[in-house]
Amino acid sequence: MSTTTHDIEEIKRAESDAPLIPEVSERWSPRRFSDQPVSAAELRTLLEAARWAPSSYNEQPWHFLLARREDDESFARMLDCLVEANREWARGAPVLMLTVASTHFERNGKENRHARHDIGLAMGHLVVQATAMDIFVHQMAGIRPDRAREIYGIPEGYQVVAGAALGRLGDVDVGGLEPRSRKPLSDFVFQDKWGQAAEFVTGVPATR
Repeated sequence: MSTTTHDIEEIKRAESDAPLIPEVSERWSPRRFSDQPVSAAELRTLLEAARWAPSSYNEQPWHFLLARREDDESFARMLDCLVEANREWARGAPVLMLTVASTHFERNGKENRHARHDIGLAMGHLVVQATAMDIFVHQMAGIRPDRAREIYGIPEGYQVVAGAALGRLGDVDVGGLEPRSRKPLSDFVFQDKWGQAAEFVTGVPATR
């Protein structure tokens, strides 16, 4: 029986406990991408979504380095910034990206301890926009920050945070897919004291 996009969507759709928009429930992180390029116009749209993310004092501490597979030299340089295990599958993606955070506020030079949080928000915006456009994003912790700093000349005061591969879904073996899962809300939404699940989550009155 042949694999269909519908089959994959059914397997990977979040089994949520509350209603979600499709861009959240259908988002997942494949390792197989199609050969179809992501156009410059599409990339601009994704980055525009990231641009409008909220940030502390509207500092917008995010920076993005991108490489497209059609540019062999640029793409090879970006691949070299990934750990070996990620290079093996990410070389098939049409676009690779590194996220870089400014570690200090431009407004006063003080340390911005919210920078990584804010770059995460920007990537969250980008991922939701990508899902609406049938573009998939696989984010990676497995990168080589020092190598990226060397290759791209990233100055002090900026931190290489993560990598990402972008593209449309390629051939996927449905038999190798597992449904997505998450911890229940009661594991991390608390009320009144640490570790006490919120009443509105459990339906059980909180102990005070």
